[in-house]
Amino acid sequence: MGRQAAGEALADDLERGLDGIRGRATQLSRRPRVFFEEWDDPLISGICWVDELIEIAGGAPMFPELRNAPLAKDRIVRPETVRAADPEVIIASWCGKAMKKRTIVDRPGWSDITAVRNDHIYEIKSTYILQPGPASLTEGVARVHDCIARSVGLYR
Repeated sequence: MGRQAAGEALADDLERGLDGIRGRATQLSRRPRVFFEEWDDPLISGICWVDELIEIAGGAPMFPELRNAPLAKDRIVRPETVRAADPEVIIASWCGKAMKKRTIVDRPGWSDITAVRNDHIYEIKSTYILQPGPASLTEGVARVHDCIARSVGLYR
C-alpha cells in the first residue's frame, strides 16, 4: 500500500503505550487474580489477547490454560470453578449487551468471592477489549489497568 512508514510509526506508538501500562503495573502493590467474563450464561473466559492485556495491566489471569482456545465454546468455565478460584477482580465484557452486576452478585455461592465481597466488579465495553486491534491495545488495556489498580488500592 506504500504506507510502510506510517504503519511502523503506528506500531511504535502502540508499543510505547503498552510499555507505559507495563511500567505503571510494576508500581502496583501486587498482581491480583482477575476473572475476565466474556459472556454470562454460559460463563466464558477471555480470549488469548485479553489474558495478555490483563498481564500487561498488572493482573494474573484466572484460567491461562484456556487462553489459546479460539472458540468461545472451548473457554466455558463452570460457576463453581470460578468460585473456587476466588478472583479478586471480575471484569465483564458481555459482547453485545450491557453487564448487569446483579447477575454476577446473585450467582449461588458467589457472595464468598473476594471480588464480589469487595465490590471489584467492572465492565469494559466489548468494543474496547474484545476486538483485536488498536482499541484493545490503547483504551482496552488502559481500562483493564484502571480496574486492577482500583482493586489493589492503586500504587505503592
